[in-house]
Amino acid sequence: MNSSQILTASQMQAAEQRIFDRGTSVFELMQLAAGGAAEWIRRLAGGRSVTVLCGPGNNGGDGYVIAHRLREFGNEVTVIAPLEPKTDAAQEARNLWGGAVLTSGNRQGADILVDCLFGSGLSRPLSGEHALLLRDLADRHATRIAIDVPSGIASDTGALLNDKLPEFDVTLALGAWKFAHWLLPGRAKMGTKRLVPIGVEDVEGAAHAVSKPRLAPPSLDAHKYRRGFAAVVGGSMPGAAVLASEAAMRSGAGYVKLFADQATGRTDPGLVIDTSPLAEALGDRRLDGILIGPGLGRDDGAEERLSYALSMKKPTVLDADALMLLRPDMLPDDPVALATPHDGELEKLCRAFSVVAESRRDRALALARGSGMVVLAKGPDSAIAAPDGRVCLVPPAPSWLSIAGTGDVLAGIAVSRLASGAEPFDAACEAAWLHSRAAQRCGAAFTAMELAHAVSGALAECL
Repeated sequence: MNSSQILTASQMQAAEQRIFDRGTSVFELMQLAAGGAAEWIRRLAGGRSVTVLCGPGNNGGDGYVIAHRLREFGNEVTVIAPLEPKTDAAQEARNLWGGAVLTSGNRQGADILVDCLFGSGLSRPLSGEHALLLRDLADRHATRIAIDVPSGIASDTGALLNDKLPEFDVTLALGAWKFAHWLLPGRAKMGTKRLVPIGVEDVEGAAHAVSKPRLAPPSLDAHKYRRGFAAVVGGSMPGAAVLASEAAMRSGAGYVKLFADQATGRTDPGLVIDTSPLAEALGDRRLDGILIGPGLGRDDGAEERLSYALSMKKPTVLDADALMLLRPDMLPDDPVALATPHDGELEKLCRAFSVVAESRRDRALALARGSGMVVLAKGPDSAIAAPDGRVCLVPPAPSWLSIAGTGDVLAGIAVSRLASGAEPFDAACEAAWLHSRAAQRCGAAFTAMELAHAVSGALAECL
């Protein structure tokens, strides 16, 4: 099983059906999943009392099995079920519990609440009665644990289907991650997330979570060109290009050049600044990757620089102003390109390429397919999409990244990974992980330059 895969509700149902086809019954799988969840809850609860809220479907069945296991562990357990079981497996689980079942909260209080009311199959809001019951119980329990997906959150989108949904301390995903575990606003309600394996096999076409890359140190006979030669094309605002260059120098490439119209002032002595005409500078056949966009500007000269950079047909990272200037006719056939738009730039690109989609993830995928570029759509729940349909979601990064210049740092990391030999999709995933990890290493209230300098430490963790 690949623990990084992220499944839609329908993909999860199909994956479970393949388990059933191999001879496992629904109730046996329920016991496996709920048993794994109960072990987590046992450790979290210690000897404290537990209330389990059960719904009518198989998620409620999980709750009855959890209650049964916790009772065997010695916990005091109360089960609340406002509705009778509606599936054979849920009824069998209730029979296994065999104890009293309350039909309302009745001012029930305990140390821990386990939410098994509705799981990943829910696509409509909770009824007023059920929403009130969930909120009321959450208010009267010190610790709250959700099974699979908290009730009232859409599994495939992370949307909140009801107002005033409670926040949980822990969410135990059953079998595989769901999109709601990674996407806002639902993700913010889930607290710490843990995966309970149940034998789900790899699903073709599944999305994945970006994971720590496995990188290698330079070979013993390496030199600067063999390690990757990256160019950053500057423009009217040199500071952003310098930031990107500083990050690129610390992300694995052997040689980073900043192509600028004029000297940019004080920079790292190791950064080579080339002020020769762009046509001459980009004509170096040793170039392995180009970044254009940070500080480029949006005048006629900037558009000309962008067109010329794309005409080189080198692996290219497009960021910032380049994304606002980009037109479909500028891209070569089968571009080896990575675009790194924030939401405003993504919206502009979708208009330019006649792409219509709602969520950041869906826009990124539609744009990748329509343009031929890999798209790293930046935001609090970033998504990476490739033209062939591959999708990765980026685990939450520190919110301290929300300062000017950090996008330039991300672009610099990406061109360095691209120049080092990574394909655009892999370069995007590696860059996203290194960017987030560098922010974690910086702590609180850092500058974009401090972030760029922290990238080398993040990269060292991947060796």
